[in-house]
Amino acid sequence: MKRIPLLQISDLEKRFTVNEKWMSQWSLNKGRSYKRQNTVYALNGITLTLHRGETLCIVGETGCGKSTLARAIMGLTKPDAGEIHYGDQRIDNLNDRQRLIFRRRMQMVFQNPYASLNPRMTIYQTLSEPIRFHNPHLTRTEVDDKVSQLINSVGIAPSWVDRYPHEFSGGQRQRISIARALSVEPELIVADEPLAALDVSVQAQVLNLMMDKQEEYDLTYLFITHDLAVVEHFSNRVAVMYLGAMCELSPTKTLFDSPKHPYTQALLSAIPRLDNNTQKPIKLIGEVPTPYDAITGCPFHARCPFAQERCIAETPAMKRQADGSSVACHAVEEDRL
Repeated sequence: MKRIPLLQISDLEKRFTVNEKWMSQWSLNKGRSYKRQNTVYALNGITLTLHRGETLCIVGETGCGKSTLARAIMGLTKPDAGEIHYGDQRIDNLNDRQRLIFRRRMQMVFQNPYASLNPRMTIYQTLSEPIRFHNPHLTRTEVDDKVSQLINSVGIAPSWVDRYPHEFSGGQRQRISIARALSVEPELIVADEPLAALDVSVQAQVLNLMMDKQEEYDLTYLFITHDLAVVEHFSNRVAVMYLGAMCELSPTKTLFDSPKHPYTQALLSAIPRLDNNTQKPIKLIGEVPTPYDAITGCPFHARCPFAQERCIAETPAMKRQADGSSVACHAVEEDRL
């Protein structure tokens, strides 16, 4: 019997209309004025599968659509096209009431620990609120015990639960955010760059905490990050995004040992390594295309040294490779690299 993936994303698209000042919306063409509408093409046909118990990391430069993808999965942003399935049920077309049953199974850890906690609520209120909402049968004593257990499990003294977020450091706040996500015993945690605002030493502590909790609760992670060292240490598979599209999807070891897409090769070449001083970073020429324009052909063709006419005219499809990776690149398909 075929195992159903925990999360299945198919041909997901998202557009945003940019609201400019009133005067900036108008242009002239042959003496006639017309109203111009700027659209940001954030996601362009993303297809992705997440299996139960794994950690899938999504990497790519700023503005490539990673956070938009995370918010679409969590229902915070409604996609314009495509489908999202959780288990065997489609969830992207559900309203807030219908989606309520999935709120407990899917949780999110946000990037900024200074903004993700309500400054007017104590830590006890922050943790107890979701517990009470999803478990109305629990008594006050049972809720208190669960809050104490949660806060202690992330390395913070239970005696501090009556304090407010401003009394904690950034690393402690992110630990509290993780405790809040764990409070409803989810199956999937979407972590949107949870280490970005933290010091390097604190990043290691939070990352180790997340790994421990994954083993303890059999969690599945969709982990968004810029840090390729974290990716190599933490993930089972890696998805590389560029300008709202998927470039490469690969097991972690395969990606770092043998990157195939030219953009992936450029990303990995920028990692400082003590064991290899001969490889020079790949310098990409040109500018990143603006997301205001619809993509034609390969999203990377304007900066790719291997681009040909086909790359400009035809969008490459994700093709399965012999080593288990999938790559969207005409040059790889035609064996030009």
